Amino acid sequence: MTAPLLEVSGLRVRLPSRTGAMLPAVDGVDLTVHAGEVLGVAGESGSGKTMTALATLGLLPHGARTDGSIRLAGRELLTLSDKQLRSVRGREVAMVAQDPRTALHPMLSIERQLTEHLRHHHGVGRKAARDEAADLLDQVRIPDPRAALARYPHEFSGGMRQRIAIASALAARPSLLIADEPTTALDVTVQAGILRLLDRLRRERGLAVLIITHDLGVLSSIADRLVVMYAGRVVESGTTADVLASARHPYTHGLLDALPEGGSAAMRPIPGSPPALGAVPSGCPFHPRCASARDTCAADVPALLQIAPGRLSACPVDPYAPVREVVS
Repeated sequence: MTAPLLEVSGLRVRLPSRTGAMLPAVDGVDLTVHAGEVLGVAGESGSGKTMTALATLGLLPHGARTDGSIRLAGRELLTLSDKQLRSVRGREVAMVAQDPRTALHPMLSIERQLTEHLRHHHGVGRKAARDEAADLLDQVRIPDPRAALARYPHEFSGGMRQRIAIASALAARPSLLIADEPTTALDVTVQAGILRLLDRLRRERGLAVLIITHDLGVLSSIADRLVVMYAGRVVESGTTADVLASARHPYTHGLLDALPEGGSAAMRPIPGSPPALGAVPSGCPFHPRCASARDTCAADVPALLQIAPGRLSACPVDPYAPVREVVS
């Protein structure tokens, strides 16, 4: 297998608190993304998903401290200066935010917002940039793309704005696209269209995509592999098919049980709430909410271990491990 396009190793992110203490938001995360691959990162709010993405872009809150390694095409990003990072953002790594209303400037035309990336990163002339911007809008299925260039974000529906935000992210021709909850604010039909669009773009462009979401149902239709995070740590990972068909960590099972079944509104939510930053329980951070927890779960931090080829899990109890028949 070729080397990963993105390789995150031992990433730790600490954020300053009002008391001056540095609180861990990401605690030793490892993940990889290959060219042309879609990696899904799942977990509830506060699990460290977005902080991991922001660390990749060098856009962490003021005062944040990072340790570990983030390598893009073999280049270490954590040691780059602010000026060097500005040349990476957009050109090599781009991000699509959850709400396109905040990602798109309300006072600038669509043409201005798409062409400025091209002109800044690639030195493209005004006419060539306008032609490429129209082509981008056509690729994301915006009707009458040349006319759309003269319009403003408020003139489009939520689904169309998200497509334009994706076009804007792709304008500088990045090799990695980070999509942070790209379908959360959209209805189911529009959501499906956005996912089909991302899947088509990665196949046509060889684009690597990292999708962040709390919804495993979203990832089931597009992700090649899944990483499940809780309280800043990876608790399970593997191919999408394997994780969804035979989840091994109780937290992953909880996320799956919280999904509607067969169109029914009935769901089984995980009891309790994720821990606040700075209030992560000792031992396994999930143990206060876990029905399978034992006394040792409150004392020992579980290691992320290989449980099968390509599968990792951080649960020593492992209540969902396959039962082996004893042959006498």
